[in-house]
Amino acid sequence: MTIRIPPIQCLLTFEALARLRSVTQTGEELNVTPSAVSHRVRQLEQILGTKLFGRADFSLTTEGSEYLAHVREGLGILQRFPGGSTQPGKRKLKLAVTPTFARSILMPRLRQFTEAYPEIDLTLQVSIPLLDVVAEDADLTVRYGTGRYADVEHICLLKDEVTPLASPAYIRENGPFDSVEDLQRAALLRSPLEPWRTWFAAHELDWPEPHDGSSFNDIGLMCDAAAQGLGVALVRLKLGAPWIENGSLERISERNIPSPHAHYLCWQAGAMERWECAAFAEWLKKSVN
Repeated sequence: MTIRIPPIQCLLTFEALARLRSVTQTGEELNVTPSAVSHRVRQLEQILGTKLFGRADFSLTTEGSEYLAHVREGLGILQRFPGGSTQPGKRKLKLAVTPTFARSILMPRLRQFTEAYPEIDLTLQVSIPLLDVVAEDADLTVRYGTGRYADVEHICLLKDEVTPLASPAYIRENGPFDSVEDLQRAALLRSPLEPWRTWFAAHELDWPEPHDGSSFNDIGLMCDAAAQGLGVALVRLKLGAPWIENGSLERISERNIPSPHAHYLCWQAGAMERWECAAFAEWLKKSVN
């Protein structure tokens, strides 16, 4: 059987176009004409028998995203010189991630990444949501907030909906909570990460943010407190899934409300030129959606 390996210039052009999303800029980087860029991409697609780019903005198809990670991996290996100090097959990637996102979203999926990319060693560090306290040397950072980050490049990873949760014992002792007005007699657990005014406004109530009660700057801690019967917590469903699934927290309403915040993957300009950063970003975005 004859194995046809795509020409290196096609692979270089594909990687650059996926990164720059501009035929003109890709041509300037590679010192070729825009028509040569288009020709190389078409040639690569013919060799592979699949479309790599889906639309005019050069967004990648699913197959294109998967192949891009392999291409960057291969190009990274080829760039290592014999006798270099870098250990073959191992690349270091530092990720700063918010605690509950790591606990509820990332960790249950992380084995999939390590099995797919055994040549990447991950270092996980904790960041603090909203305050954007992160390790300065992190390659990639998961932030939680509005998405208005002028200091970094970023993509939206995960949007979610919120609903009030409480322990079964708390609901038995203090419920039922058949209407939002019933929350007036409940102990409302507070967090700047998920303000109660979102829930109140959705029910057309002009109630102020609660000033009394326990407050938490981590959603996981707030879920743990609610599970211990300390009160009712307004929680994003995807982050609260572990507590809901093990029965320690239950919904008190059938309604969900979109959270005003979301999780974003952020990086400094140029980081995505490293194949390990691009591979992790592509994997994470696909795995959480």
